Amino acid sequence: MQNVFVICTGNSCRSVMGEALFNHLGQGRIQAFSAGSHPIGRINAGALATLKRHGLPTEGYKSQSWNEFESQLMDIVITVCDNAAGETCPVYLNHAVRAHWGVSDPGHIEGTEEEKIAAFETTFGILKLRVQKMLALPLETMTADQLKTELNAIGRLTA
Repeated sequence: MQNVFVICTGNSCRSVMGEALFNHLGQGRIQAFSAGSHPIGRINAGALATLKRHGLPTEGYKSQSWNEFESQLMDIVITVCDNAAGETCPVYLNHAVRAHWGVSDPGHIEGTEEEKIAAFETTFGILKLRVQKMLALPLETMTADQLKTELNAIGRLTA
């Protein structure tokens, strides 16, 4: 089983949706976790509503620091926001394969309720596509370099 660590700055929206998608679609191949470099301390209600609309679990998520996972061995680290991608990851993550899957933060969208929901759905759709593409790879037999190349290509996909 591969441990996947999904990181963004606040760990309130995109990284939580990524964690949920990996755990839901990974079917025992993936164990996902999410955290932030500067967690805001709460999960965005729009992210939870989006997970619920798609039939994914919404319990047990919390906005937490990546320092809380220091003792957990991570195989793959995926950043989903540009700020987190530019930060220096903690030393304990140095051995992991890292990739950037930047996606817009729907939590900062201004507009009508319908526009906000649409923004969350777009972000969810992009993350779901990328997770599905990653899960289609022969993760267990790929070298770290092969995996990094594939993950970076997947990170450029849009829904």
